[in-house]
Amino acid sequence: MPSPTRALDNGLARTPPMGWNSWNKFACDGLNEKVVRETADTMVSNGMKDAGYQYVNLDDCWQSSRDADGNIVVDAVHFPSGIKALADYVHSKGLKFGLYSDAGTLTCAKRPGSIGHEYQDALQYAKWGVDYLKEDWCSTLPGQSAESSYTLMRDALADAAKKTGHPILFSLCEWGSNKPWLWAGPVGNMWRSTGDIQDCWNCKKDWGGNGVVQIIDQLDPIYSYAGPGHWNDPDMLEVGNGGMTTEENRSHFSLWALLAAPLLAGNDIANMSADTKQILLNKEVIAVDQDPLGIQGHRVRKSGDLEVWSKQLADGGRAVILLNRGAATASISADWADIGYPPTVMATVRDLWAKKDMGKFAANYTAQVPSHGVVMIRVNP
Repeated sequence: MPSPTRALDNGLARTPPMGWNSWNKFACDGLNEKVVRETADTMVSNGMKDAGYQYVNLDDCWQSSRDADGNIVVDAVHFPSGIKALADYVHSKGLKFGLYSDAGTLTCAKRPGSIGHEYQDALQYAKWGVDYLKEDWCSTLPGQSAESSYTLMRDALADAAKKTGHPILFSLCEWGSNKPWLWAGPVGNMWRSTGDIQDCWNCKKDWGGNGVVQIIDQLDPIYSYAGPGHWNDPDMLEVGNGGMTTEENRSHFSLWALLAAPLLAGNDIANMSADTKQILLNKEVIAVDQDPLGIQGHRVRKSGDLEVWSKQLADGGRAVILLNRGAATASISADWADIGYPPTVMATVRDLWAKKDMGKFAANYTAQVPSHGVVMIRVNP
């Protein structure tokens, strides 16, 4: 495991950040201050805030230009009240507020990027009350160094925090292109480790988009680089956006929790189905993601389409996922030896989706797992 001294020491993201991001559902055209206010209201009223969701994050398209002094200008059509008023509203609900920028000349939606304006932007964000900054990697210059660019913004955010007393969580988003897990520990609180997620189970795109199974395969080998204050980011959740079945959405959420991933809902939470709400509000699964030990889970057994994933927990237990990537229901066993226990140990097993204690078992635990589904258990000797 990397030394804890490698982690960015800004006191933030000691467990993976939880919240909501606008992009997956609303993208550019659907984003406006009414949507953001309704989202904040709903996070309080539907139990998401109580379950641990904190951040209300605007992605691309909140900005329109820069003024004569180089200050970033808010899109007045979609955000007539301005960003500070919106941040104040989110804060009044007991939540935190996030914004998006880009390390290049333009954002991915061709709005102004931050290159050359890092200290100016960081101070503006802090004065507005921004709590979280995601910085993308579009329209960068030939030969531009990701490590240097993101380190510059880290330093700008630290300087702004000293001047305003307002620290900002820093989320790097260069899609894993420069292996950020090797260098970003002291630079950001989290870093995208893959290309963009797509609302699908298995659908890798030629341009780099990924389905759920492609992403977990990319996260598995780099599990040791994550920890308190510095997390691998497999991108935002697609739960509830319509491209996957309820079973696949449940698997998606379970795997993100086991991977100690930031849990950023990406759906229209003000108008979500009962099934989607039941997934996003499963506090026992959330507790696995938020476990204070901060270890990212990984795959411990694979036999064709049948897999076992395990995550060590602070109480000495294990969170375990039995994953069936195949087309038919199958029996999957988790052997104690694969998750770090002697086979002779008697352990209590709790099913986190059935919310039921299953009994005590020695050597292994076996369950029937539906196609594209999971059985997620907590094992405690």
